[in-house]
Amino acid sequence: MSVLVYIEHAEGSVKKTSLEAISYAKALSDKLSLGEVIAVALGAISTDELSKAGPAGASKVIHVGDQKLNDGIIQAHAEAVAQVYKKVGASTLVLAKSSLGDAVAARLAIKLDAGLVSNVVELPDATSGYKVKRSIYTGKAFAETMVNTENKILAVKKNAVDLKTDGPAVVVEEVTLEIPAADFVTSITSTDKATGEILLPEADIVVSGGRGMKGPENWGMIEELAKELEAATGCSKPVSDIGWRPHHEHVGQTGVKVAPTLYIAVGISGAIQHLAGVNSSKCIVVINKDPEAPFFKAADYGIVGDAFEILPKLIEAVKAQK
Repeated sequence: MSVLVYIEHAEGSVKKTSLEAISYAKALSDKLSLGEVIAVALGAISTDELSKAGPAGASKVIHVGDQKLNDGIIQAHAEAVAQVYKKVGASTLVLAKSSLGDAVAARLAIKLDAGLVSNVVELPDATSGYKVKRSIYTGKAFAETMVNTENKILAVKKNAVDLKTDGPAVVVEEVTLEIPAADFVTSITSTDKATGEILLPEADIVVSGGRGMKGPENWGMIEELAKELEAATGCSKPVSDIGWRPHHEHVGQTGVKVAPTLYIAVGISGAIQHLAGVNSSKCIVVINKDPEAPFFKAADYGIVGDAFEILPKLIEAVKAQK
């Protein structure tokens, strides 16, 4: 038996969420004695990049380097992963909860006749059946789901597990698959990507600003703090609605949902829609001059004061620390 992990990568770099999925799979295998952890990567990616799977917990990576898989066409990815799953004799597929992962997992559940649990936050409890804890209602509650199928698919929530970094070197095996032409019926005609060095969905640190910044001309402080922290920048919905910042920076229930290690909110009151998009963050820091701002109730750390006085001091403190 084995556990298979579906690796996602962006522009040739393995996503941190996929490395977390590998670490989850390793802990799962150790707990339930499921055999070796094997990862599968599709499309163009270097062996050096795939070697990151070893420290995270994988013993082998199967690489299907078919150039047609570069575009992330869902049907083709699902077929490729299904073939590898059967080839290695896996009993469980683990992947990161993401837009691509959700679509691929749904198709694999049908192909493999597998039970699928998404937003997984803990290892399963197998003392009586197979019970999996998952996050629901945008992180406001948890549910326990029983899985009764022989094959199982677990989509792990970002930052739900600690990333393992002490595993041995990994073996990368190049494999060629016969994927039916029908699975490539979808084609990508164009792609518009958000610009910026660090994008919100993958960011480990996010610095967001709200209407308390008073205007787009003051966003330099947000950007400078983000640059010093190697963070992504975000904003509240009202800020993107009035055109101060681009819509792809809108963080919240109707925008981009984030789960960074650190989320810094500057001049954001904390409407429920915004909180729903950030409440999976490990640590939330709120800076607001209104001591009654709702965001303080959700914050791990709060600073009551004028952002225009606090941000310059915070930037200097970060520079000094570096």
